[in-house]
Amino acid sequence: MHMRRTGAVLSIAALAAGLAACGGGEQTFATVVEKAQGGGTVVVGTKWDQPSLGLKKGNEPEGFDVDVAKAVLKEMAGGKDVKISWKESASSNREPFLQNGTVDIVFATYSITEERKGKVTFGGPYVVAHQDVMVRKDDTSINTPQDLKGKKICKAAGSNSYKRITDPPPDGELDIDATTVDAANYSECVQKLNGSNLDAVTTDDLILAGFAKQAGGNFKVLGQGFTDEKYGIGLKKGDTKTCEAVNTAVKKLWDNGTMKQLLDKWFGGIQGLKVSDAAPPAEGCA
Repeated sequence: MHMRRTGAVLSIAALAAGLAACGGGEQTFATVVEKAQGGGTVVVGTKWDQPSLGLKKGNEPEGFDVDVAKAVLKEMAGGKDVKISWKESASSNREPFLQNGTVDIVFATYSITEERKGKVTFGGPYVVAHQDVMVRKDDTSINTPQDLKGKKICKAAGSNSYKRITDPPPDGELDIDATTVDAANYSECVQKLNGSNLDAVTTDDLILAGFAKQAGGNFKVLGQGFTDEKYGIGLKKGDTKTCEAVNTAVKKLWDNGTMKQLLDKWFGGIQGLKVSDAAPPAEGCA
């Protein structure tokens, strides 16, 4: 009994230490929700290279994930604006940044998976995306995901989207013999597609829609979504108090129409894209 209690105390102390390191001040907080409510600066990890989701413009990023982060934190703080410090968090460093305290919370097209649940605690999901395929607008050879056989697709560092094409279940989906081409992130994938070094980029439809919108008609999204990608809010493993507060905030933002407004703001009118119109059920914080 004594050893288990000591372990729990050490775990809480470690979590608080990590949050203190992020805040930049002397006051320490045991959880992210306490930091938001207590006037501390919350370090939020987002993408900085994904148009309409998280794209660096000037001093701060902008996009759907950025607006959701602001809204969720404000709800968690009882309607007060929260001081935020933005930190670029690519797919490859989201888990390390949460584990080592570089960020407090992550809103970064972060699909909830069983593997990731072993490393972080997820709030949400706040929206469900669907993996799809983007090709050059004049490419008539790829009309469905199955047409990717023998084609070159992008393998972005830290993302598992390519596996849904190339691997069989349970890790994959379609088990198609496609060639993968490495890239540091999805913005590099899009550059390679534009330069004809790739035949297709395949990942979440919201990510693809943002790039297609930015490119002004150079690309097309097939509108053939074949997975459910539940976007979660990443927290340091064990911060269940914040997770529960996050889930309460997300439900309220769906109930009062804020989430629908933000989806329409960033993704309205994009051809072939079907955005969520109802709140996805929470995963739970255990």
